Amino acid sequence: MSDQKRYSPVSKKLPEFWHGADYNPDQWLHRPEILQKDIELMKKANCNVMALGIFAWAALEPREGEYNLDWLQERMDSLYKNGIYTILATPSGARPAWMSQKYPEVLRVQSNRQRILQGNRHNHCFSSPVYREKISQINRKLAERFKEHPGLILWHVSNEYSGSCHCEICQEQFREGLKEKYGTLEELNRSWWTAFWSHTYTDWKQIESPAPHGEQSIQALKIDWKRFTTDQTIDFFRNEITPLKELTPEVPVTTNFMGTFPGLDYWKFASEVDVVAWDSYPAWHCSWKEDQEVASDTAFTHDLQRSLKGGQPFLLMESTPSRQNWRKVAKSKKPGMHLLSSLQAVAHGSDTVQYFQWRMGRGGAEKFHGAVVDHAGDEKRRVFREVGETGEVLSRLDSIPGSYVESEAAIMFDWENRWGLKEAHIPRKEKNYEQVCKNHYRQFWKRGIPLDIVGQDSSLENYRLLIVPMLYMVKEGTAEKIKNFVEQGGTLVLTYFSGIVNENDLCFQDKAPGPLKEAAGISVEEIIPLYEEENYQLKMEQNNKLGLKKSYRADDFCEELNLEGAQSLARFSSGYLAESPALTVNNLGQGRVYYIASRNEQDFLADFYYYLTKKLSISPVLDIEVPEGVSIQKRTDGTADYLFLMNFTEQRRTLKPGKKELYDLVEEKKVTDSITLEGFGVRVLKRKRGK
Repeated sequence: MSDQKRYSPVSKKLPEFWHGADYNPDQWLHRPEILQKDIELMKKANCNVMALGIFAWAALEPREGEYNLDWLQERMDSLYKNGIYTILATPSGARPAWMSQKYPEVLRVQSNRQRILQGNRHNHCFSSPVYREKISQINRKLAERFKEHPGLILWHVSNEYSGSCHCEICQEQFREGLKEKYGTLEELNRSWWTAFWSHTYTDWKQIESPAPHGEQSIQALKIDWKRFTTDQTIDFFRNEITPLKELTPEVPVTTNFMGTFPGLDYWKFASEVDVVAWDSYPAWHCSWKEDQEVASDTAFTHDLQRSLKGGQPFLLMESTPSRQNWRKVAKSKKPGMHLLSSLQAVAHGSDTVQYFQWRMGRGGAEKFHGAVVDHAGDEKRRVFREVGETGEVLSRLDSIPGSYVESEAAIMFDWENRWGLKEAHIPRKEKNYEQVCKNHYRQFWKRGIPLDIVGQDSSLENYRLLIVPMLYMVKEGTAEKIKNFVEQGGTLVLTYFSGIVNENDLCFQDKAPGPLKEAAGISVEEIIPLYEEENYQLKMEQNNKLGLKKSYRADDFCEELNLEGAQSLARFSSGYLAESPALTVNNLGQGRVYYIASRNEQDFLADFYYYLTKKLSISPVLDIEVPEGVSIQKRTDGTADYLFLMNFTEQRRTLKPGKKELYDLVEEKKVTDSITLEGFGVRVLKRKRGK
């Protein structure tokens, strides 16, 4: 990737970092002095962008066909005159009450087949012709009114798409999709294995979506319903953006994703947006994880958003400057954490830092959610000062937007595999797939080695190392792609509980890891789940090629392996699996495949990946001893490297970044020897490429 060029800015109107928030002036139209004060405070907080119109449908169209866009025009004009650009939202996330009253068919039907009442949000039928028509009408009005506005830089389409509708229109569209996929009922019945419990379908109309009081035993049905939900949501999104693309083709569109949200396959959705945006709400300072663990998990999700469009920078559309109101304990960020967490997003590929919300509302479900401006409107409070400081620091980093992250290694995180694992009834109820992926990722994060995230349909050609935890569901073409990756010189890491079923959740008629067996050089005799209080031990083989020497604990899952060409690097030393291979390596073409047969403690993963990356000469961005809790990440534009040094502990940390010429963009000075990071401290260093 050394010849990668800088990415183009999302909008040429604002090519620097975007810094701003969700802004809801429609809640304050009766208080013009508040709206005037907002502009003054935005400038003091060093904001240059605001997202307007989210959930504002009742203010935009108070009665059917009666549009009031003047207040929005006035706000956009005032913002632009003061150097603040607008991300303009479409209002479909929550419809006005008049629509529910006149057109009850727009109301979503729940899985229990009960139609909901007016209220809450994200509660519309994705298939409703009426709702789609009303959305097209309001979106066309917005695009016609503001297509020439100099402050418009991005369309924010709806908000955090989620959920599904089970009405008869959606049911029929689900059936039509199944007809297109399977062709005949005979093929569907075979693919879903409906002969079990005599659930064979003889008429397409017999098929219904999963229901708490209905079908729950056909896993393939449940997985296909999740696929349908993603497809329906995407189709709904396409309907929303049609007038926007027609009237404002030069204005990019996005919607805000929710990280690793399980309900939608973002690998599919990402291709529909011009730029990925997401809402990040980590549980900082919680009782169940140290901040450095939260930081690692958050970094994984940042890297996922960057990877969804092949490395293109993403937008941090929402974050909190203080706290989230919906947590069991609504902890505020400690001093320093706001700038640190904001720059962490930047380090992993974000070109914006934005917040929910600008000003706290006086009522409603989120009146206590963190905001830049509190109920008292006090600009002297710590949160406001830290937001202003963040904007000031971002202004010193304006050479970074458009730069990219270089990765020689990737980890696979796949939504459809996740759905399959959730529906699998053995060998343990809780599979913890997402956290397992994050645990493998953490070993690279701790050492400052960048990782991309890939799905089963992603290209693998730029990587030397691919980590694939728990690939339970192997889709058509994946095994061949992985095998080719290895044969061409790649190194692959597979784990327990892989290669069990195909994309229709039908078990392979072969020992695990099924179509991956040849590449791995092993077969699985038996999958052995462990109770929470139970564990096995594994010991490394003497003189193993990785140089590992310790013993390690295995929890949750173990497998009994047969060697079929692979070599054992470690064996279990306890339980009835004693002397059975626990870690293997197999040569294939020009590459190698490692297979980890158990879920092992963090020390194993740390040692395994340390020696593996050393063996592969995959180096950290700074080849130094990284103190505990410190993360080092890098972005580059091909000419200069930007190194982010981040301390996710409350203790002071000192680093010696080496003898290369470095310039501290935060402190605006040259680095001569060592750097001291205070608790929750962060620095950004610039160096010439190749220096």
